[in-house]
Amino acid sequence: MTTASWWGIRIAKKVNRNNITQGLSHEAKVFYLSAKALFKIFAEWLKTEENDICIIGTEREIMLTVSLGVIAFNEEKYIGNLLKDIINQDYPHKQMEIILVDSKSKDSTRQIMNQFRKDNKENFIDIKVLDNPKKTQPCGWNVALEAYCCDVFIKVDAHGSIPYDFVSKCVAALNEGEFIVGGQRPCILDDSTPFSETLLLAENSMFGSSIAPYRHNPGKTYVNSMFHAAYRKEVFDSVGSYNENLVRTEDNEIHYRMRQAGYKFAFYPDIISYQHVRNRLGKMLKQKFSNGYWIGLTLGVCPKCLSLYHFVPFAFVMASFSSIIGLFITGKAKLMRLKNVICKLTKLMWSLYGGLALAMSATSIYKAKEKRNRTNFLLPIIFLLLHFSYGIGTAVGLIKMPKWVKGLNKNGRN
Repeated sequence: MTTASWWGIRIAKKVNRNNITQGLSHEAKVFYLSAKALFKIFAEWLKTEENDICIIGTEREIMLTVSLGVIAFNEEKYIGNLLKDIINQDYPHKQMEIILVDSKSKDSTRQIMNQFRKDNKENFIDIKVLDNPKKTQPCGWNVALEAYCCDVFIKVDAHGSIPYDFVSKCVAALNEGEFIVGGQRPCILDDSTPFSETLLLAENSMFGSSIAPYRHNPGKTYVNSMFHAAYRKEVFDSVGSYNENLVRTEDNEIHYRMRQAGYKFAFYPDIISYQHVRNRLGKMLKQKFSNGYWIGLTLGVCPKCLSLYHFVPFAFVMASFSSIIGLFITGKAKLMRLKNVICKLTKLMWSLYGGLALAMSATSIYKAKEKRNRTNFLLPIIFLLLHFSYGIGTAVGLIKMPKWVKGLNKNGRN
């Protein structure tokens, strides 16, 4: 008896044949059972490859390992829901590492992180809860970058929310050959009131926030920056860590370095994540002022990482103050002619701004549909306050920038 025949007969004793081999010759039975055994071996081999290849949608994708990072400071209101979003991801958890960085929170943020680690550590590659003693965002991201060990690093803001397929869609996009991918990031509310709904309209409007593509949907394209993005490991290996001097503009600076290194930011419209908007006008104005302030400071460190649209609110504020000063000009005929020119330019500026504010308000209200309410008529005023807050912040930043840059150079931190 040959070795193959002996092997087939041995298998025949262990496999329930369900009468399939009845009536077959001895050689046919051996052939059938040997083929069936080989098929089982092949199936087992496929199972051993599950960590390397999976089916996402209708395509076979390389199963990259993913490190998902979150930086938080006093975020007990949001961090719990974000961690639930992470648990609900349809990407295999055994291919994911979670890195949570606490920036010396004074509330229960750290306790929530530790409990999440305790309850879910065995389900992921690892869950790391780390400290950010310097407290700022760029320092926190550098703590995460020093600790992560996977093929991909995904940044998610503590105020964010991610759908169940966010990670899998990012990996699918990276598997198309991209190095940095991301998508839309509309704003959402956690506490809905009529006025907070109006604030949400302002924040989601291109006129009230920015023309950044991640806030809207330009279709599949390449952009200059992203919010919740996924990066292949070699990107950070190539460009290095975040500039810890830049508290609000760290993304602008490092994304500029990435573009300079030849990396492209691939925008996929089907990759969607969300950001919880400030639901009080005071908090929103404070945020806009801080954003503008750091634009002013950053001009002294990395002017090329900023674009002209960052300074539009500043230009508007300066033009407004100049027009007010111009109204008090008196004296000689030449000065009066200058005053007349300023008055005409002022009327033109406010006519254009007012018309645009009303048009954008009407567009936002039209899109709101069933969420329209009586406070929507305040949108033009809210737009004005947001623009002034951002522009004044930039002005203050520009005034302080020379001294700030001098301090960086003196301390050797630049």
